[in-house]
Amino acid sequence: MAKRDRLSGNEAVAYAMRQIDPDVMGAFPITPSTEIPQYFAQYVADGLVHTEYVTVESEHSSMSTCIGAEAAGARAVTATSSCGLALMWELLYVAASYRLPVTLACVNRALTGPININNDHSDSMGARDTGWIQIYAENNQEAYDNYLQAMPIGENPAVRLPVMVCQDGFITSHAVENIELCEDAEVKAFVGEYHPEHYLLKHENPLAVGPYGISPYYMEAKVGQAEAMKAAKQAILDVGRRFGEMTGRSYGFFEAYRLEDAELAVVLIGSSAGTARACVDALREQGRKAGMLKLRVFRPFPFEEIAAALSHCKAIAILDKCESFSAAGGPLGAEVRAALYGCKERPIAVNYVYGLGGRDFRVEDCETIFHALEECAATGETGAPYRHIGQRG
Repeated sequence: MAKRDRLSGNEAVAYAMRQIDPDVMGAFPITPSTEIPQYFAQYVADGLVHTEYVTVESEHSSMSTCIGAEAAGARAVTATSSCGLALMWELLYVAASYRLPVTLACVNRALTGPININNDHSDSMGARDTGWIQIYAENNQEAYDNYLQAMPIGENPAVRLPVMVCQDGFITSHAVENIELCEDAEVKAFVGEYHPEHYLLKHENPLAVGPYGISPYYMEAKVGQAEAMKAAKQAILDVGRRFGEMTGRSYGFFEAYRLEDAELAVVLIGSSAGTARACVDALREQGRKAGMLKLRVFRPFPFEEIAAALSHCKAIAILDKCESFSAAGGPLGAEVRAALYGCKERPIAVNYVYGLGGRDFRVEDCETIFHALEECAATGETGAPYRHIGQRG
């Protein structure tokens, strides 16, 4: 039977880690993810897990620890944020290319400069092409649920890719919410034990990990990664369905909120969905056909599914909590527009960059965006396709 508690998002992720009891954790503290290894270290000290906790001198070393552990056949986890993720950069590629299903809790925080410790998605979005599966949470419950689903997804034999489980720094990581927790035995059965088919220390089949990839072999390895990311789509759906059978909370690629008959819609990621949901409800009470698509899975990107969900709308706004400095919009904007390109009929699409460095996103801001969409729908004109909202001046 599930039990109810009040936990912060960081506590919830650490609690999920305890229930899973991974073999190795390598971690180095950085705000706002520091509490995750802190709470988990207490579980280690209290003898509640069997995990080998490796204290390291940097985030680069923490990911190196995880790579070494996974290569040796162990289940490895870590947590980081912002500049910590940036310091892991080359090793994110290494973990993915070696097909090692490390699980990383990323507590999203702005990257410098200037120095900022608050939330946006510049860290994980900067790592979007490293080969990691990326799953995002709106609230603490989703942070917990997503973490429990990460290992069955990444460790699937058809996938074997690392998974980044993201939540918004401070907004979910430190805020305390009511949460429904699974029983330890349920989690153990759901996640299962890790039995990789091939690994570095398996004496029956000695192998090399991380050899030099000369030209006749390098591209084949990359195609293998690309095919694995495609296979991850079905694994995500299968695991989400199984999780729903266990908890009553099923998960897919996204949440479509009041979208079936929506003429106008916003597309976004993370905790801002609560604000957008309130705005959609208020507009619906006024008789305006507003909707929201909250993306949960950014990698693999669900192109076909997003196109099917949005193609009937007249106008949409894609909201990026990250600036890609492309002079054309943010990363989510680029991906969603690409998904819609093949539709015979597609909505007018406008891209907004918002919430950088923890800037508030208010219901009033969301209403302003919907007003702009109404004008786009009425005139048939996009106007400026790439905009910022919430900044001074």
